[in-house]
Amino acid sequence: MDREHFQSRLGFLLVSAGCAIGIGNVWKFPYVTGQNGGGVFVLFYLLFLVIMGVPVLTMELAVGRASRKSAILAYKALEPRNSKWHIHGWFCVIGCCLLMMYYTTVSGWMLGYFFKFAGGAFSGMDTAAVDGVFSSMRANPAEMIAWMSITVVAGFLVCSFGLQKGLEQITTVMMVGLLGLIALLAVHSLTLPGGMEGVKFYLLPDLDRAREAGLGNVITAAMNQAFFTLSLGIAAMEVFGSYMKRDHSLTSEAVRICSLDTFVALMAGLIIFPACFSFGVQPDNGPPLIFMTLPKVFLNMAGGRVWGSLFFLFMTFASFSTVIAVFENLLANAMDNFGWPRKKAALIGCVFILVASLPCVLGYNLWSDVSILGRDVLDFEDFLVSNLLLPLGSLVYLMFCVSKWGWGYDKYLAEANEGSGLKMPRWLKPYFQFILPVLVLVILIQGLLPK
Repeated sequence: MDREHFQSRLGFLLVSAGCAIGIGNVWKFPYVTGQNGGGVFVLFYLLFLVIMGVPVLTMELAVGRASRKSAILAYKALEPRNSKWHIHGWFCVIGCCLLMMYYTTVSGWMLGYFFKFAGGAFSGMDTAAVDGVFSSMRANPAEMIAWMSITVVAGFLVCSFGLQKGLEQITTVMMVGLLGLIALLAVHSLTLPGGMEGVKFYLLPDLDRAREAGLGNVITAAMNQAFFTLSLGIAAMEVFGSYMKRDHSLTSEAVRICSLDTFVALMAGLIIFPACFSFGVQPDNGPPLIFMTLPKVFLNMAGGRVWGSLFFLFMTFASFSTVIAVFENLLANAMDNFGWPRKKAALIGCVFILVASLPCVLGYNLWSDVSILGRDVLDFEDFLVSNLLLPLGSLVYLMFCVSKWGWGYDKYLAEANEGSGLKMPRWLKPYFQFILPVLVLVILIQGLLPK
């Protein structure tokens, strides 16, 4: 059977960027930036994106494009005889499943809030009652399961139509919508009274705040953010490499994907900080920012119901683009390894993820007393993916591409540099072999140390 491929280069870039652009861009990046000295953090973040994110992204794409296969068979096609690199392919599949076991719940929250805002559920509510909306949603297993199920079923339905007619077409529409919405929301935030103070806090380099956070902490936070923003290490990007044409070099494509991802992260801050500063609200971290702080801001804003609806529509697009990209990875692995037709893979995948996502949903209500290593179900699943499988997987891809026991630097370089555009220089080999693995190890060890 011929390998499917993207209809257009734009389709590839938008799907790959859609996979990278997720909830972390919006609820983590602005807060971490504000906390770590604004522009100081952004400069380090961009530096690490160039010296870590882009190289590892080209490696994952190179493995996909050279093999034209999904994770497990890609390793088998490229690895030296009798070596065991392909075992990592199974960990990639496990990682994608684990990621979707909690990400679908959070994506469901976004969808739920979009309908709540659009339906006027927040209209006329006093600010004290806003926190209660999030608490009561999480305490209601039926509502949580409904939103999660809509996300999962819709995701597999899109993927069942095929790469071009499903994933590429839908993601292109969503990403254009997402970029339009983010521009509209940012312009609106910037025109709010006092909004520019928020921009200064967010983007002007503030050495005093950076020193307060500790320069070492700022650097490691930037390193972590640059690394995790691309979801590298579980073959989420590798599968899109397997669908690519050979017209453009992988360095060029990696830079474009990183640029789109960074643009969305930076713009998210331009929505959040001016709005929070304008209404004197402290922008805090994680879910409280999105589901408790921002709804209060929208409530106080003229036309808040409309702006709130648009914001959560943007968040739904950001999270759903990641969901369908990772589902496509799961389908590609099922089709490649078990020989299933796409529709069968989508049906089995859908049932599996629906069942596997239930512990995360129930962890907030019926199983709220369940704690694994001191974490609730969502935090534990996120810990396994973010702190273990992503950095460890990236290290495996890196060593596979640069060591003589794996695929080898020359073969990786030839694949990365095929096509027009930016080339990966050969002289970077010592950096890739000796320094980059240490940087990834630092992230891995840091993520496993007790906080």
